Amino acid sequence: MSTAPESAPEPRAPKPALVFDDPLDQQSSDDTDRGWGERTDGDSAADLKRFLDEKPPHHL
Repeated sequence: MSTAPESAPEPRAPKPALVFDDPLDQQSSDDTDRGWGERTDGDSAADLKRFLDEKPPHHL
């Protein structure tokens, strides 16, 4: 008869709980103003560079 060392069972991670909240009550990342072109404080040279970088080709 073989005697295997008894080891304690590893603790299991808890199962994710089901959430029955209304998803429309939560604000999504699209509902914020972050990332929608807010301007950083800069000088007029930075504004001119941004204008020239973002100018459409038909405005050359």
